[in-house]
Amino acid sequence: MSAEKTSGGMLRVLHVLDSLAPGGLENGVVNVARRLHGRGFDIHAACLRFRGDFAERMPEPDKVVVLGKTGGFSIKAVRALRAQMRATGADLLHSHNLGTLIYAVAATLGGRVLPIVHGEHGQLQPQDLTRKRLWQRRLFFPLCRQVHVVSASVRDNLRDLGLDPRRRILVTPNGVDSARFSPPEDKSAAKAALGLGAGDVVAGIVGRLVALKRHRLLFDALSLLAAEMPALRLLVVGDGGAERDELIAAMKQHPHAERIRWMGHQNELEHCYRAMDLLAAPSEIEGLSNAVLEAMSCAVPVLAHSACGNAEVIDPAVNGYLSDLRGAEDMASALRAALADPADLSKRGLAARRRVLERYSMEAMEDAYRRLYRGEC
Repeated sequence: MSAEKTSGGMLRVLHVLDSLAPGGLENGVVNVARRLHGRGFDIHAACLRFRGDFAERMPEPDKVVVLGKTGGFSIKAVRALRAQMRATGADLLHSHNLGTLIYAVAATLGGRVLPIVHGEHGQLQPQDLTRKRLWQRRLFFPLCRQVHVVSASVRDNLRDLGLDPRRRILVTPNGVDSARFSPPEDKSAAKAALGLGAGDVVAGIVGRLVALKRHRLLFDALSLLAAEMPALRLLVVGDGGAERDELIAAMKQHPHAERIRWMGHQNELEHCYRAMDLLAAPSEIEGLSNAVLEAMSCAVPVLAHSACGNAEVIDPAVNGYLSDLRGAEDMASALRAALADPADLSKRGLAARRRVLERYSMEAMEDAYRRLYRGEC
């Protein structure tokens, strides 16, 4: 019997996540849920550890539950997930990254067997390259109906590690709401709304306060450029993460702290992007950053590390900047070059928005996930 028939024509999808705390993965889940819910799909979510602020952005927040995982592997959380599968009448589990895949598989063993769609949302980090975690992915990936990734670079990373022997991993790129994330009518007014001056040259960074995002590289570059670029300002947007306290302290103690504006978490990110002249995305390990797509949709060009999935959307000759950002000197040099010509920045920004409109629309993402869930890929 098909999944559609078992749920009366409405396909019930149960996302399994660590939480719905603000982040790129979680933002993608929310975007997909809001596009599909009620349009042939009934979307639910089960968070292993805690709920998270993005739960309130889900189409029906009361369809988000917490499984109560604490410490290491939790049998209690497995049982709670099984109970939620029964309560929702789920037709499909959608897990995100290895931790939640383990629980999705465990919940379907010896109980109600459901197809699993599994997403990997970034290139594997050093802690994922242990023998145990690689073995777990090799064991569990074949148990999924489909494994999908957000960019070709993530797919290639998994293939290089021998995790896609049948070459079946599907690329489902993120999409961006180009109506919401649109260019400002007046850049000076957008800056003034955030307490910035019309003559300020604003480089931004958006993301959780974690080592992966490499905020310190940008802080160090400011120190190197401060004297020659007196108008340079940093706009830091994001909160939470393992390095939160250390990075906040680093901003406060920076020799040019008055030129760093920390905005914390923002629900209306479009206002922050519109105040930027350039978005910095120095992460070395990235799938396809939502922040990059959102900034580009706001006609803000992006300076990104050349080794990431961002290289799939950024054309350094047309709509942004790619550089090998190994250290502060590299970052300073790249910022200096990118910010030297305001007219070129503006031209690249407009080209960046065109790229998003052409390839990374919400409609394209919605269609990709509709086919993914219905097994049409």
